Amino acid sequence: MSGYRLRLLFALSVLVAPLGAPSISGAAESYDPWPGLIQDVFNNRPINDGADVIGIEMPYRAEDAAIVPVTLKSKLSPDDSRHVVSITLVIDQNPAPMAAKFQLGPDARVSEISTRVRVNNYTNVHAVAELSDGKLYMVKTFVKASGGCSAPAVKNVEEAKNHLGQMKYRQFAAADQGPANGKREAQIMIGHPNNSGLQMDQLTHLYIPAFFVDELHVWQDDSPVLSMEGGISISEDPNIRFTYVSNGARTFRAEAKDTSGHVFKKEWNVDNSGT
Repeated sequence: MSGYRLRLLFALSVLVAPLGAPSISGAAESYDPWPGLIQDVFNNRPINDGADVIGIEMPYRAEDAAIVPVTLKSKLSPDDSRHVVSITLVIDQNPAPMAAKFQLGPDARVSEISTRVRVNNYTNVHAVAELSDGKLYMVKTFVKASGGCSAPAVKNVEEAKNHLGQMKYRQFAAADQGPANGKREAQIMIGHPNNSGLQMDQLTHLYIPAFFVDELHVWQDDSPVLSMEGGISISEDPNIRFTYVSNGARTFRAEAKDTSGHVFKKEWNVDNSGT
């Protein structure tokens, strides 16, 4: 387990304030944690302006702070000799700011990733891409939302148990994308409560322990497409949609792990008909 994830789990164990404690949301909104996050998450590496490298799309004002959509896009031109190696999503004011780190398969040419996240306070959200030149490139956006990390789960405990680890796969392809070796979209959905550690059981009034998917790996046949290191900011029932280039694979497979040591695996046949 990485040093950052160890610190995350420790922080969650001491994070919850006693009931009735005064709110510090105002102080949180005025405090800029980004300089410290550069040190903690990126080891103080230089970070360049990424306006021509990566894009981030999120609603300025979220309808539901527990399921805020976010899309990360590569802006590299086709003739650029560089490629994106990884993308780190940081929600600055969340209790555990590093929401996810996506490692991209070297041959999959992933150009877009979408998911849903929790946002706990009005905050800047940073996307930091590491390119094959070894440099980091950053963009940011601002989101107005609050309470996403402590919002009650949609599913009750029994329903969540019944869906735990269930994985679904969807494939999308436009008619002009060709039967194989073309640009495709796919979606992996995982049934999991992804408890943040800040949610309260409405019956016992006790905090529900953190319990979330912290690893996801996706392949087409045996070729890596992407992997994700996740945290408490990924919403209930993680949902990852991505654009990639098909290698003509006959199967898609995924493997996920959570913080309690469960391992979930699933394989699907791939439709290469171009529809």
